[in-house]
Amino acid sequence: MISSLVKEIEIRKDELNNSIIETIYFGGGTPSVLSTEEIETLIDAVYKNHQVVEHPEITLEANPDDLSEEKIIELSKSPINRLSIGIQSFFEKDLKLMNRAHNSEEAKKCLEIASQYFTNISVDLIYGIPDCTHQEWKENIQTALSFGVPHISSYALTVEEKTPLASFIKKGIIKNVDDEKAQEQFLILIEELEKVNFIHYETSNFGKEGFFSKNNSAYWLGKPYLGIGPSAHSFDGKKRSWNVSNNTKYIKSIAQNILPSESEILSKTDGYNEYVMTGLRTIWGVSFDKIKNDFGEKYVLYLESQAKKHLENEVLYVENQVLKTTKKGKFLSDGIASDLFFLN
Repeated sequence: MISSLVKEIEIRKDELNNSIIETIYFGGGTPSVLSTEEIETLIDAVYKNHQVVEHPEITLEANPDDLSEEKIIELSKSPINRLSIGIQSFFEKDLKLMNRAHNSEEAKKCLEIASQYFTNISVDLIYGIPDCTHQEWKENIQTALSFGVPHISSYALTVEEKTPLASFIKKGIIKNVDDEKAQEQFLILIEELEKVNFIHYETSNFGKEGFFSKNNSAYWLGKPYLGIGPSAHSFDGKKRSWNVSNNTKYIKSIAQNILPSESEILSKTDGYNEYVMTGLRTIWGVSFDKIKNDFGEKYVLYLESQAKKHLENEVLYVENQVLKTTKKGKFLSDGIASDLFFLN
């Protein structure tokens, strides 16, 4: 797999038209199973085939059960300079309900050690968990902050079909997710993090000044990116492509110098809809000038007419010709965006 990933980086070296690489992100699944040597092999391949900024953000996604003290120390000596850790909750009952492999003690121990070796750490937390009270949710937030982490990503619990959680809810063993409670906990999250100078720069993401995720910000700002490996998605500004998800098919295809991917060209309407969806989720909002320049006057007029009721309901506001969500509108941003989509 490692040699296939290196080969794909080589095959696709001209795709980004000599763009300078600002971030490298090891994500999807558990990239922490890689050894430091394997991580460095992949990073070296990026440097050999692309121009890279002097101090790129290099992130590794990991779960607490993957991060022993030995592993953290090993990673700290590698080019990895940012960790994104899937904590989810510091309460045992929540972790069991979500079928997580780690326990509460491992979560705390992992952060205690990681914060000694890394300054740039992001923690994932889940809100809206059945039986998680508002007080427990506040404790989750405060526990994460007690380790000095400068970034928190937080998502509402979603119930996927054919999972143990879905089955327990169906049988009445566990209460179903309560949207109103989830919204209340989302507002608690905003309030608690604002107190300690975190900036709510994207619906699910909060960071101290200078600690926004450069990788994720690139997606929301529509920058091109290259996704390497099975299931990875790429975007060059106009075309979106994705690799086959099957590992064996991926390796066989790369061995024959064939990219195992499909692609689609975004239409003007697709581009507009994506920009509205991502823009409304961020502090950068949706620029009327950009809509006019990139998509045309027709889309500006449509956006203005569709946004009118949301402005009246105070879930949207306009600042310097940029459309943004109010605090009340942040939790509803995806629903509002779908209402602003241009339908052919």
